[in-house]
Amino acid sequence: MRVSEKVFQEIQAKTFRTSGKLSVVGLDGFVDKIVTPVDKRHGMGEHFDAVETIADLGSRISAAAGKSANLELFPRFEKLGGNGPIMANALLSLGLGVRYIGALGKPSIHPEFEEFARKTDAISLTQPGITTAMEFKDGKIMLGNMMSLEEIDYHQIIQAAGEGPFLDLLSKCDLVSIVNWTMIPKMTSILQQLADQVLPNLPPRDNRSFFFDLTDPAKRSQEDILEVLQVITRFQSHAETTLGLNYNETLQVCDTLGLASGDKSEESLKKMATEIRRKLEIACVVTHPVDSAACATKDGAWWSEGPFCDNPKITTGAGDHFNAGFCAANLSGFSPLTNLALATCTSGHYVRTAQSPTTNQVIELLKQQDNPT
Repeated sequence: MRVSEKVFQEIQAKTFRTSGKLSVVGLDGFVDKIVTPVDKRHGMGEHFDAVETIADLGSRISAAAGKSANLELFPRFEKLGGNGPIMANALLSLGLGVRYIGALGKPSIHPEFEEFARKTDAISLTQPGITTAMEFKDGKIMLGNMMSLEEIDYHQIIQAAGEGPFLDLLSKCDLVSIVNWTMIPKMTSILQQLADQVLPNLPPRDNRSFFFDLTDPAKRSQEDILEVLQVITRFQSHAETTLGLNYNETLQVCDTLGLASGDKSEESLKKMATEIRRKLEIACVVTHPVDSAACATKDGAWWSEGPFCDNPKITTGAGDHFNAGFCAANLSGFSPLTNLALATCTSGHYVRTAQSPTTNQVIELLKQQDNPT
């Protein structure tokens, strides 16, 4: 990864500082159980060969058709999960004030979320979902139990937060990030009611922004995806609105909107981001494959290579860290190109260390990638 001179000039001229900024993030919540599928055992505990790739797992499952199979999942660790909590934790580490609204436990907070709930003065709506995340060298497969998320609706949010305090909270925040539309069945209705009942009542505020992430909408119909995209478009009239997409999500949205899709090359990514943004008429669209990212605004399109890691400690949550880095950089007043570079390094630090970075650690990784030792 070679970082452009423009990016270095900008991070020297401006401070990656988010103190004093307030974000509201929601609405999901999962307990993540990170596991490794076992291929061959050589003893107890961690004495085994792992199933290394998703293709290897697929072959093993296919071979069991008409027979049966026993697949061991070796537990690595449990942690708080869900796109919202992971992104919120990353924003906290980057220095933002965060209020969280989501599925963290009811009537009491789930033990995995107790510290997080304290840090974010969280408003919990229901029990968290459970995700079993199988991680491989070429990606991850996440198996989810999310029945509790079916309970989340606009009325429940207002009941838990209080109508007045909820409106006051949104009026004071700099960033509203609503993620994991795919897993929350009533999310489109929630967004419609926010657009109808809340946004028109927010007082004007400079630099307020909205951020959305659909989160792997492959299991949802094109009609559902189109409907939520049309609702997201409505948010733009109230504040700068950004839609974040990974590569697969980018292809799905292009297909839904009747746009030509493309590969992961720089020009193709920039073109898809540009066409999606024009179609939706929002401020910004970001697309981020594993090893690069592009974004488009009314002023043009940009691309940045990412600090790819051959042997990541963790991949679950990498995209959420990218989103947090992009939003934090944008709130700090950086240009779209620098936003991308800082976002890829926020994600890059996380996959290398399994820890959310500070802004200083993000800058340090950016410098290391330009001058590798």
